[in-house]
This record gives sequence, structure tokens and C-alpha cells, in this order.
Amino acid sequence: MRTMTAVLVMLLTAVSLFAHVGVTPRESRPGAVETYTLRVPSEGGMMTSSVALDVPPGVTITSVASGDGFKHEETKVGTRITQVIWTIQIKAGASADLTFVATNPAAGDAIVWKVHQRYSDGMSSDWVGAAGTRSPAPTTKLIAPVK
Repeated sequence: MRTMTAVLVMLLTAVSLFAHVGVTPRESRPGAVETYTLRVPSEGGMMTSSVALDVPPGVTITSVASGDGFKHEETKVGTRITQVIWTIQIKAGASADLTFVATNPAAGDAIVWKVHQRYSDGMSSDWVGAAGTRSPAPTTKLIAPVK
């Protein structure tokens, strides 16, 4: 019984150690122009080869930063950017910061950033779930200005 309990504790600890894709800032204002940073860790012993961000409705991306050693592509519907795909090599155990400027929606409680991370072995992690799930989407809470 003690061995089973110890194994269970180790497994739960290991699951909690997995890093997820995050976004900063975690709070912003409706309608604000904000510089966002996606922090992408490469987990599971595999190198990350690409990261795709689905741009939420109401969000307008105005620029995407380029970096040394990676590039990005934008998918558009009309003039609106609907997805950004970074081609990047993030070594296992390392992380990268991907930056973009966006205008927040004028109304709402939060922006849910759905992110798809691809690994060098062809596997993927889709960070699209609700908070508290195994694959939560990064979220920015929208806080109304104080009147």
C-alpha cells in the first residue's frame, strides 16, 4: 500500500511539473493596444518545431516580432490576421518568447489564446482547453477601467 501511494504521489508531482504555454500580460483593458508575449516551453524531451496561434475573434494583430533563428507566417481573412505560425527550433527543456502587438476586443471578460505546438517527432500539443484541464489555453483577463 505504501509503495502504491508513493508511486501515485510521484505521478501527480510529475504531471504538475509540465509547463504549459503562457501569455503575458495576464490582465489588460478592453480596446487597449497591448504587446503580448507567448512563452513556449519545449516539453517531453522533444524539440518544438512550430507554434501556431489562432487569433481570437475581436482581437486585431497589428504586428508580429521577428527573431534570430525563427520566422513567422500570417494567415488572413481579408485584411484581418486570423492565425500566426512561427517556425522555430526550441530545444527540449528550453523555452522561447514570441511577441506580437494586438488591439483587444472592445468588450468581454477574457481573451482565450488557442495555441498549437508541434514537435520534431510529428506529435503536437494543443493548448486550447479550459483552465484546470491538462491542456489549458493561455488567457488574458479583460478588466474594465475604473470610473
